[in-house]
Amino acid sequence: MRSITDPHELQQQCLSWRRDGLSIGLVPTMGYLHEGHMALMRHARQRCDRLVVSLFVNPTQFGPGEDLDKYPQDHEGDRAKTDSCGTDLLFMPAPGGMYAPDHATWIDVPELGRHLCGASRPGHFRGVCTVVTKLFMLAQPHLAVFGRKDWQQLAIIRRMVRDLDIPVEIIGHEIVREADGLAMSSRNAYLTPDERAAAPAIRRGLVKLADMVRAGERDVEGAKHFLRQEYARELPMGEVDYVELVHPDDITPVSAVTGPVLAAVAVRVGKARLIDNILIEV
Repeated sequence: MRSITDPHELQQQCLSWRRDGLSIGLVPTMGYLHEGHMALMRHARQRCDRLVVSLFVNPTQFGPGEDLDKYPQDHEGDRAKTDSCGTDLLFMPAPGGMYAPDHATWIDVPELGRHLCGASRPGHFRGVCTVVTKLFMLAQPHLAVFGRKDWQQLAIIRRMVRDLDIPVEIIGHEIVREADGLAMSSRNAYLTPDERAAAPAIRRGLVKLADMVRAGERDVEGAKHFLRQEYARELPMGEVDYVELVHPDDITPVSAVTGPVLAAVAVRVGKARLIDNILIEV
């Protein structure tokens, strides 16, 4: 595995691979890798000739008071994990390498970012779309793999790629979970032992809600109230950021369940803000 930090060196290498007729897969990450990230890499590895993994804590997707300066890092561990997944090129740029001092160009998909995490984190998805577009321009991938835990992010990137005619296939990978159901996340490292023991209630509540809807519950407000009450009882140390039922493609809240619906939540547990979701087919 080769590691580089210079964006233009990445671009030249990937353009060379494309000239040679090789397919390129990309897995963008912010590092502090876990089994969820590695599952994305292994999936991409099966689909391409050359695998590029980026490791970049993108400052433009963090808002004031968020954990940019405290985001966990383990560069040596990350190198070993990416290498074990068959990565050909690990891209680890510095912030100054990705954004010029007078950077003035932004990519945004505001209609899909009005709700869920977009409402709680203004400007977050503008930063995500901009850095992902830059990575697409640099790595020139034929395909890119993203996790479905960040469902809204995946939907926004799909729409961005469609609207801008970016020639890359966007692949969503199923959520990778711990044995007790907690969705894997780099921010799980913030949890204390007591918080970690309680956090799987997030997933359990979503499963109960999905069972209710599949059994015939169609009142959205009633379903959301049920889940909030469930978290108040089973996760009293948690602070609910949002509980929503939205259309899976355009991330707009639904007023009634008439077809497939995504139940999405964000809950603050101690220092960690944890997100999860479940797609409910009815």
